[in-house]
Amino acid sequence: MAPTAKAGGGAIDNKMAALDDRLRSLGRVVVAFSGGADSAFLAWAAIRSLGHRMVLAATAVSPSLAPEELDDCRLLAHEWGMRWCQVATAEMSDPAYEANDMLRCYHCKGHLLDALGPLAGPLSATVVLGVNIDDLGDHRPGQQAAIERGAVFPLVDAGFTKADVREASRRAGLRTWDKPAGACLASRLPYGTPVTLGTLTTVGRAESGLRALGFRQVRVRHYGDLARIEIEVADIPRVVEYREDVIAVVRRAGYRYVTLDLEGFRSGNLNQALVMAGPSPAERQAR
Repeated sequence: MAPTAKAGGGAIDNKMAALDDRLRSLGRVVVAFSGGADSAFLAWAAIRSLGHRMVLAATAVSPSLAPEELDDCRLLAHEWGMRWCQVATAEMSDPAYEANDMLRCYHCKGHLLDALGPLAGPLSATVVLGVNIDDLGDHRPGQQAAIERGAVFPLVDAGFTKADVREASRRAGLRTWDKPAGACLASRLPYGTPVTLGTLTTVGRAESGLRALGFRQVRVRHYGDLARIEIEVADIPRVVEYREDVIAVVRRAGYRYVTLDLEGFRSGNLNQALVMAGPSPAERQAR
């Protein structure tokens, strides 16, 4: 059963009211459900506003989704009594996605919406994504692909930042309120590095191994046979303390060299290269 929201005041309550109104205006929704803090909160809020029968949560299954994330989606659906399904996406068969240029996310999100559309159509439902206001400031061309296919962003419409999502989730008693930020495994590859099944598997195994050692927020940036580990700055001493275990799990995943980024974890880190390089010809044409 979905948790019941706890009492709260101030701006969060106003935004919750705005979110309720926005969701009710949609009537029936299909939630793109990755199990992260944003999509989980949106799914819970939709059930709260519309009722279980009017909400379908759908998780895209592809090699870019870590297996433990799929398991957690399944578990959340069971815990909340949520209507949930898996849907296969076909981005791995798309040469434009595999090329991993600056529009990779555009192609990926297009395949996601192409898979969710057939679910939403017969239900007369709207596809909704857990995009928040903070997401609008990063390089995320997937948002444009979603808009082009009729998806909407209720959290943005209601004025939710990432911090708002976490605070509202905490008040509601959702265990996802402090879940570490996640992203598809392909985001670990520098632009221009082809996205392959083997590479995604290697990255996924390395990150799973590090999480098994107790590191919650982790990224393994892929540079051929070299892994660059991003971890919370506060956890860097633990990486050094468990140096041999860290090296062992990353090498077992398939890397030869294991390095630690002393700047620590930064979401969207690889997008910094885009700021220096400027838009690609493909991006300029898409605009």
